[in-house]
Amino acid sequence: MIAIEDGKKIIEDVLKAYPEKTKAKREKHLAVHQDDCSTCGVKSNVKSAPGVMTARGCAYAGSKGVVWGPIKDVVHISHGPVGCGHYSWSTRRNLADGIPGVNNFVPFHFTSDFQERDIVFGGDKKLEKIIHEINELFPLNNGLSIQSECPVGLIGDDIEAVAKQTSKDIGKPVVPVRCEGFRGVSQSLGHHIANDSIRDHIIGTKKLDNKSKYDIALIGDYNIGGDAWEAKKLLEEVGLKVRSIWSGDATLEMLQTAPDVKLNVIHCYRSMNYICRHMEETYGIPWVEINLFGPTKVAESLRKLGELFDESIKSNVEKAIEKNMIAMNKTIEKFKPRVGGKKVMLYVGGLRPRHTIGAFEDLGMEVVGTGYEFGHKDDYERTKDYIKDGVVIYDDVTAYEFEEFVKKINPDLVASGIKEKYVFQKMGKPFRQMHSWDYSGPYHGWGGFEIFSRDMDMALNSPTWQLVTPKWRKGST
Repeated sequence: MIAIEDGKKIIEDVLKAYPEKTKAKREKHLAVHQDDCSTCGVKSNVKSAPGVMTARGCAYAGSKGVVWGPIKDVVHISHGPVGCGHYSWSTRRNLADGIPGVNNFVPFHFTSDFQERDIVFGGDKKLEKIIHEINELFPLNNGLSIQSECPVGLIGDDIEAVAKQTSKDIGKPVVPVRCEGFRGVSQSLGHHIANDSIRDHIIGTKKLDNKSKYDIALIGDYNIGGDAWEAKKLLEEVGLKVRSIWSGDATLEMLQTAPDVKLNVIHCYRSMNYICRHMEETYGIPWVEINLFGPTKVAESLRKLGELFDESIKSNVEKAIEKNMIAMNKTIEKFKPRVGGKKVMLYVGGLRPRHTIGAFEDLGMEVVGTGYEFGHKDDYERTKDYIKDGVVIYDDVTAYEFEEFVKKINPDLVASGIKEKYVFQKMGKPFRQMHSWDYSGPYHGWGGFEIFSRDMDMALNSPTWQLVTPKWRKGST
């Protein structure tokens, strides 16, 4: 672990490169963790410094790319130029069961493909025509969402009026989502906007059949590499009934019947706490945050859930833990000698900068730095429960800062996003892409931990790194 004073010195050295004004802004976003520290928190959820490279996404990415996109039986129209929709469609790995074009539209990309003419004359008429065409071509869709991109907000298209009229025309919900990319400071506002549109147009419009006292909703799981399937299997093993998933491999009906469940179980707090709070205030549904990364946190989370139900569920939880820990211990015995003692630096969005720490620690690895792309104050407050003294914390870290931190802290592994991946690999650093599991996964639950362990081993112990001498290391001893 880094000594607290050494960590402060590292931050101080990195900040020296900035002009005074930029330095004064950025130093508020960087800190070294100390227990019971009231002054070492970081500033968050503010605009990125102009002129620096940030890994953040926009409001459109938060709505279409995260919350709405994985709902599989709804057609999501990226209303604007083709690029935004193509990017949000091609970079996420939201797996979904179903027949493409029949009851699963996740593999497809629908866009209004704005051209210069549309910017000048508006895209309302075009959007209306597109909605009718989509409904003719794919009649088994259960609804549509309109995900607005930046130009739509700038020219003032009335997507609400189009949605209202076309919904009457086709007899299905058409949901307008004002998620233009320029809104807010990051994709975080896009999550909120998406949640609000689901609240206003979808929730409570159907009733749940065959209700039971064990009905729950799994909130904030996007089925990256099959995560939601693994989580569902884990929760149902102890006797709970997952009636709704938000929104990996989800159907519209799962969201419509959401108010009829007994408990909301949230995994990605940042993207979905808004809807959990709404359902608690409006429908009286309690909610609880869990962590499904690594056997230690999985066991803790199952026991936390067991306390909210009866003795039958509590008993099932202990049986499941006892049964599955046999395989988990074998996995740890296999991989801990290979990766134990290695240092990791994290920089991701959503839940991963804190939730994955337990899984690394189960393998004997040590997290020495962590931070969020679009975290809020409450994310960092929750992170304190996962980290030790001396961990360097960085909010919305710039490309320059992150590279310098890695050089000075010298972790064995960097776990971050696709924008950072090739930079650090060229620096000779083992890397895992933690937004979409580097085309692997799942990482959640009992089954996911074995895959997670294998992937960290492959990253760290690949013989490739013996052949790489980055320029910044040449001449060093």
